[in-house]
Amino acid sequence: MAKARLDAEGIPVFVAEEYRVNMQWRYSNALGGVKVQVLLRFAKQAKTILAQDYSALLKDEFGKEQVVCPKCASTDIGPFTRGKRPAFVVLLLPGFPLFLYRHGTRCKSCGHFSRT
Repeated sequence: MAKARLDAEGIPVFVAEEYRVNMQWRYSNALGGVKVQVLLRFAKQAKTILAQDYSALLKDEFGKEQVVCPKCASTDIGPFTRGKRPAFVVLLLPGFPLFLYRHGTRCKSCGHFSRT
């Protein structure tokens, strides 16, 4: 993401260790992860660009829509997977998984489940 942002601003970027971390992902912490490198004359400008925080724009864009429970009108709703426990028991008994679960949301106040 940093490379794309700097490329959009016209700053030449090189991503060091990109392929090595992809191939040897277990060693990524030892290698120091992926490194975004720019020429020294663009360093100050690149730091300024990467330090910009756009989270308020996302909050304004996505924070407007409030999900409400259709049964009790509560806003205390979270993600939930229905049927995980029976699917796990079926996996243990016969030895093969049966995928009988459904993803959705569940109201934490009344327990109402809605599929997404």
